Amino acid sequence: MTHQNGRERIPLGPGDLRVSPLGIGTWAWGDRLFWGYGRGYTDADLEAAFQTSLAAGINFFDTAEIYGRGRSERLLGQFLRAADRPVVVATKFFPYPWRWRKGSLQRALGGSLNRLGLAQVDLYQIHWPYPPVPIETWMAGLADAVEAGLVRAVGVSNYDLEQTRRAHAALAERGVPLASNQVQYSLLHREPEQDGLLETCRQLGVTLIAYSPLGMGLLTGKYTPENPPPGLRGRRFNRKLLGQIQPLIALLREIGEVHGGKSPAQVALNWVICKGAVPIPGAKNARQAQENAGALGWHLADEEMAALDEASEEVQSGLVF
Repeated sequence: MTHQNGRERIPLGPGDLRVSPLGIGTWAWGDRLFWGYGRGYTDADLEAAFQTSLAAGINFFDTAEIYGRGRSERLLGQFLRAADRPVVVATKFFPYPWRWRKGSLQRALGGSLNRLGLAQVDLYQIHWPYPPVPIETWMAGLADAVEAGLVRAVGVSNYDLEQTRRAHAALAERGVPLASNQVQYSLLHREPEQDGLLETCRQLGVTLIAYSPLGMGLLTGKYTPENPPPGLRGRRFNRKLLGQIQPLIALLREIGEVHGGKSPAQVALNWVICKGAVPIPGAKNARQAQENAGALGWHLADEEMAALDEASEEVQSGLVF
C-alpha cells in the first residue's frame, strides 16, 4: 500500500500498477438502453463526475469497447485530455463469435486506443469467456499486446474459478502476470466468496475488481417496492425483491450513522473494499461521484462486517440478477 499526495494507492495485480481502493465504472457513459444516457444526464454531467472523482483521489476508470458502442471510451478519452493528474485506464475486448483469431484482439485494441486517445492502455481485459475460441488463444493475444507495448497489464472479466486458473497458467507460460478478474460482487451477489474465486484470486496475486457493487443501485437505499428504479431496471427488479432487501438497507443505514452519517451506498462499497476487492460503482454526475468517494478513508469494524454478512445471507437466497 502506498500514498500519493495523501491518497491511498493499492497494487492492481503483481505488477507496478497502483490504483485507488475504489474505481469508477463507465457502463452508463453512453448507454441509452439500460441507463438512459441523454435523458437523465448529459456529457457535462459525466465530465463533472470524472473531475469530482479525480479531485477526491480516485484514479482508476474502467470502460469497454461495447459500452455505448464505443461512446464510453470516446467520452473518457475526451475527459482524460483535460485531466491534471495521472489516470489509470482499463478497457475490455469483447470476444464476438466472428472474432476467432488472436489477431482480432490487437485490431480491437487499436480501435479502443484510438477512441481513448492513448498510445497505451493500463489494463486490457477479456470481457467474457465466450466459446468457441479457447481461453488460451485470447491469453496469447493479451501477451502479444504486452510485448508490443500497447498495454501495461492484462486481466479477464466474468471468468469463473477454473477459467481464471487456466488464464493465469496460460499467461504465466509467456511470463505475463494475470493482474485482475472483474466480476459481479456485492452484498446482493456474493458468489465470488462462496465459490472460492475471491480466495483463489488472493492466492494467485490477482486483484478482484467488483462491478455492480451497489447491486445496480439497489443498495443505495433509494428504491422501495413503492418506488422502483426507472426503465429496464424497474422491470427487472420486482416489488418482492425490493421488499426483501429492506432489512439489509436498514442495517446499512444503522452502521452508516455510527461512522458519521455514511450513506447505505458508502457502507456497501466499504464492505467490498474490506473484503479485499476493488469496487467500481458508476457515477453519472458530480453528486454520485462525491458519494462514491465517501466510501474511502475509513473501514468497517469486524463485527460490522459480520453483521452485514449475516444480513446479506438472509436476503440473498432467491435474488436473481
